[in-house]
Formats: sequence, C-alpha cells, structure tokens
Amino acid sequence: MNETGGISVSELNLLIAEAIRREPRIRSVTVRGEVSGFRHHMASGHWYFSLKDEESAVSCVMFRQNTFHARIRPKDGDRILISGYVDVYPKNGSYQLYAMSLRPDGTGDLFLQFEQLKQRLSAEGLFDQARKRRLPMVPRKVAVVTSASGAAWHDILNVSALRDPAVPIVLIPVTVQGETAAAQIAAGIRAANEQTDADVVIVARGGGSAEDLWCFNEEQVARTVVASRIPVVSGVGHEIDTTICDLAADVRASTPSNAAEIVFPDRRELRGRTEALRISLKRATENEIARKDAKVREALLRLTWLSPEKRIARLTSESDMRRAELIHAMQVRLENTSTRLQMAEPALTGVLSRRIENAETKTIRMRERLEAINPLRVLARGYAMVTDPEGRIVTGAEEARKAEHVHIRFADGTAEATIKRNGEAGL
Repeated sequence: MNETGGISVSELNLLIAEAIRREPRIRSVTVRGEVSGFRHHMASGHWYFSLKDEESAVSCVMFRQNTFHARIRPKDGDRILISGYVDVYPKNGSYQLYAMSLRPDGTGDLFLQFEQLKQRLSAEGLFDQARKRRLPMVPRKVAVVTSASGAAWHDILNVSALRDPAVPIVLIPVTVQGETAAAQIAAGIRAANEQTDADVVIVARGGGSAEDLWCFNEEQVARTVVASRIPVVSGVGHEIDTTICDLAADVRASTPSNAAEIVFPDRRELRGRTEALRISLKRATENEIARKDAKVREALLRLTWLSPEKRIARLTSESDMRRAELIHAMQVRLENTSTRLQMAEPALTGVLSRRIENAETKTIRMRERLEAINPLRVLARGYAMVTDPEGRIVTGAEEARKAEHVHIRFADGTAEATIKRNGEAGL
C-alpha cells in the first residue's frame, strides 16, 4: 500500500483471486457451451479456446497433463461440457475456466453413471494393480471375444499373422453394441474360460461414440473380466477412449491392433532374444566350466604338493641344502679363523716374548729378594738354627730343655745335640 492509501494493480488482482478461490460454487464447476477459437499450443501442449453461449463467453485453458486423458479433441462449433475450476490469471487480471476434463454435450447422464460405477468398483478393489496377472511370453492359444464382422477382428488377424501366425486363435463372436451386448460379452468371456484351452483372452471393439461403447461400461462385464481365470486384455475403442472393461482387465490396450501387438510375440524379436539368450547361456556355461576346471587344476596341484613322497623329497632336498650350507659356513669360518691366526701370529709371538722376558725379570728379582732373606745366608755369618726332633725351630733355652734332643744347622752342615738338665748341652 502506498502513501495515499491505495493498492497496486498486482495487489488488486491478488485480492480478486483470493475472493474467487474462497467461493466454493466455482472451485468445482461443470459448464456447458460451444467451442470457439480453439488453439493447440505446440510447444507446451496446452489447449486454449473460448466457451460461449448466445450471450456470453469465457476463456478456457486445458493443460497438457489433462489433454492426454480427454475423450475428444474439441474443434470450433462443438458443444461440450467442461468440468474444472475458475481462477484469476494475475498478470492481466483476467479470469479463466481451467478445464480438468471435457466431454460432448448430451452425454452427461452416461458420464455420471460411468463415474459412479467406476468409483464403486474401484472401492471394491476391482481395479487394483496388485491383483492383475502377467501375460505369457508366448501364448499357446488366444481367445478373442468380439464381433465376427467388425474391424477389430480383422485387425487382430492381420497383426497376429505378421507377428506369429503359428499361435492358434479362437473367435468367440458376440454383439459389441446395443442392449444385449453387455450380456453377450460377459458370456463370451465365460465361454473362453470354460470351452477353450486358451491362455489369453482379448476383448475388443473398434472406435465409436460413448453410446456405442457403453456396453463395455456395464458392471456385469467388469465383474466377469475380474472373475476370469485367464488373463484378459481389453482393446476397446480408440486411444482416448477408456471404459470400465479397460480398468478391470489385466492389461489395457489402446486399440484392438495394439492388443494383438501386446499378446502375440514378434517371431523375429523372439528369435533375436532366443539367440541372445543362447549366446549368453553358452558364454556363462563356458565361463563356469573354465572356472571349475581351474579349481580342479588348483586342487590337483595342491594334492601333488601335499603328497608324502613330495613332502619327503622336499624335506630331503631342504636337509641336503642346509647341510651343504652348514659345511660351507664352517669351511668359510675355519678359513677366516686360520687367516686371522696367521695375521695375528707375529703379534702373538711378540706379546709372548715380552711376557716371557717380563717373567724372567720378575723371577730374577724374586730370587734376589729370596736370597736376601734366606736364613742360610745368615748362618754363613756365624749363626746357627736349632730345631726339635719334629723340625720345629727352637727359639729359646726353655724350649731347648724341653726338647732334650735338637738339631743344630750351621752354614756348612748339621749336628745333633743333647740338652742336659743343668742347662748344658753336649754334642
């Protein structure tokens, strides 16, 4: 809001948009009118047109994700019913009708019946993907429930002949339009289950108006499809047509020809897949054989290596090798020792000579010292050494009197003496 209290254009458009969005009567609305100015925007895929009556017109847009499910492609002058909602385009302030779905005017009652039955059967789980079955890759036999004179039967024959004519086809002719058609279609599906050994059932019809295709929207058809023990492929109408039979079937095809393409395998494609599978299996088998062969060779080598004979031979060889190494080491050590001894001999000789000389010198000195303290040298100066009969030295007169007999050692010899009691000695 500016200084004068006004609002911007953008704010005004937003207020209008909020007011419109709060109005429940136009959040979900169905509008009847005539198409004018239809334009398909190729870049975006959206449809732009006006819906008008005698007095007014409203701009409409249908976005690409919704056009995919539209039952018709409108053109100028078509009278249609649009279900959608109203909103404001903020850039230019214009409001538009945003179409979620559309249908030709005049089919409102049928459309309401379709939606009600669709919701009820869906709530029961008849359309759940979890209960739907896969088709066989190569069917043994195919049953087709359709009109014998219709284009759908001929389309299926042509496609099956091109893809794989070897697969047998059983036609169960029924009426595919009118009041009795729904009962006949349901009976034809039951007959396919009870009277044939087919493993796929195709329910088919060519294109037509909503009224023409209405028999495929009957509840009895949907319940018979679900109760079938054989997988059911529904190929009804054109690509834009969707019926209750399509929703209940195990597989929905866009057209009868597409149903045949889904059910009948292409022989060339199968041959290619078979050949690729054969090559893959061969390669896998060869690789597995090579792997197993390598394991066997490895096991044989291990067994040979671990055999007693090989172990004894290996131990003997190792023992001989160690003995040779020991002998060689001893020889080398002896040679090294001899060499060291030869090299050390002069030094040892010198050391021994010096030690001998030192010993001789010490001996001479010791002899001189002993000579110096030798008692015999003292005797040579006029002294004598007295010992008792046991050879003990007598050091005093009292000991001599006790000994009675003594030996007297002089420098030039010895003499015997007897000790008298009065203290005199006799020789």
